[in-house]
Amino acid sequence: MPRLTRMTVLSTILEIGAVPTFTPPDTESAWRVITACRDAGALVVEITDRAANSLDVFREIEARAASEAPEVILGAGTVYDVPTAALFVAAGANFIVSPILSPEIARFCNRRKIAHIPGCGSATEISEAEELGAEIVKLFPAGAFDGPAFIRALLNPSPWSRIMPTAVPPTEERIAAYFRAGAAAVGVGPDLITDELQAEPDTSLLAGRIRELLGWIRAARR
Repeated sequence: MPRLTRMTVLSTILEIGAVPTFTPPDTESAWRVITACRDAGALVVEITDRAANSLDVFREIEARAASEAPEVILGAGTVYDVPTAALFVAAGANFIVSPILSPEIARFCNRRKIAHIPGCGSATEISEAEELGAEIVKLFPAGAFDGPAFIRALLNPSPWSRIMPTAVPPTEERIAAYFRAGAAAVGVGPDLITDELQAEPDTSLLAGRIRELLGWIRAARR
């Protein structure tokens, strides 16, 4: 079961402004990434369900984080259905991220008081997600159109919406563009946490890249 409340998860995402996302090949690689994120100050991390062993890796890493890095908030991503969501929640997922808007997943998470971030690609889907209780909505696929322009236009009539574009390129220019448009947070994936960095025993380079990313976010918010 989750260690942290839904409100703690959501407020931490909004405070930090970034959710690093990755698919680990094994537990040791996963722990290196978690350690780098923690050291850099990115305390909310999404592990995606894109490998055959993703659930097993998640279960082991969450158990280790609970004892060795309790400040880290781990969630599961690329979740398409309720059975998968239930398995990750049972493994300790503190939040669930979907590439789609699923009313069934939303209702499951709401019943369990678990943060759920659904994927939406239109104003209608975002409105429906909010009606289903989503406090933060994942803009997906943000790279398929001008994400900053979409967010800016959406927030004009809907300033209460909290939008988190994902797969954002980890460059100062793109980060600034999204936050100046009004993004609540960003999800940053394999462009930041590359396979090479996951395999690197020394986590200082990855931690440095994440620390730089968080610096860009703070600067853009100012």
